[in-house]
Amino acid sequence: MQLGWHPVKAMRLFQRGKHPANGKPVTLGDGELMKAVGVEKRYGTLCVLQGVDCCVRRGEVVVLIGPSGAGKSTFLRCINGLETFQGGDINVAGMALSDRRTVQPVRARVGMVFQRFNLFTHRTAIENVIEGPIYVRGVTRKEATALGMELLAKVGLAHRAAAYPSRLSGGEQQRVAIARALAMNPELMLFDEPTSSLDPELVGEVLAVMRQLSEEGMTMIVVTHQMHFARDVAHRIVFMEAGRIVEDGYPEALFAAPQNQRTKSFMARLNAG
Repeated sequence: MQLGWHPVKAMRLFQRGKHPANGKPVTLGDGELMKAVGVEKRYGTLCVLQGVDCCVRRGEVVVLIGPSGAGKSTFLRCINGLETFQGGDINVAGMALSDRRTVQPVRARVGMVFQRFNLFTHRTAIENVIEGPIYVRGVTRKEATALGMELLAKVGLAHRAAAYPSRLSGGEQQRVAIARALAMNPELMLFDEPTSSLDPELVGEVLAVMRQLSEEGMTMIVVTHQMHFARDVAHRIVFMEAGRIVEDGYPEALFAAPQNQRTKSFMARLNAG
């Protein structure tokens, strides 16, 4: 009989806030907003995250790149508490996600923009934006609407406030989704391939909003295949493969002279394409 990790017992411990992998929660260092140590995520026998260590400082833009199936999106979902994990720990803004009681407080401070826009189809752009502040934060409708209009103006869509999602282009819908995430006043923004569902001519308008956020000092973790955005905007680039972080470095160094052979071959294929 093999002793050690047991999936049912581990999940019970995890849900009670006693992490099976390590009894000591992760703490943040000076200037850090998110820190992951030894994160493991399994779907049955499939291990999709294998001992992931990563930290993000306030005001930093970190871009995750790598082949499909590398675990990038799963890692984002773990940071936001949308996925549980079976090993290691993640601390966001001083709250350790190994204690499941922190999930809702973490989500209140982390905004997430998905590949698909996930807008309420029966609500207008402004109604989509103000829903969170009203029903989660308890803001009055008048205050939420004023804030929502400011955010729609920020993403260039104040004139489309009364439009339903079916009347918006894909790029416009994604910009509304960004405004909706910003309406919760997040400390950290997560972007999971936000342009992958867009036609090529619409990609630029979404990336422009993301560039503006980075210039304003928003802390961001971005999964993307837009390498020019990664090169120009990221403070650090993290290359993942097979559930592991293979290389983590500054954009100029990682693009010009990656140290890991797997990163080199990945970049070579990108350049050839």
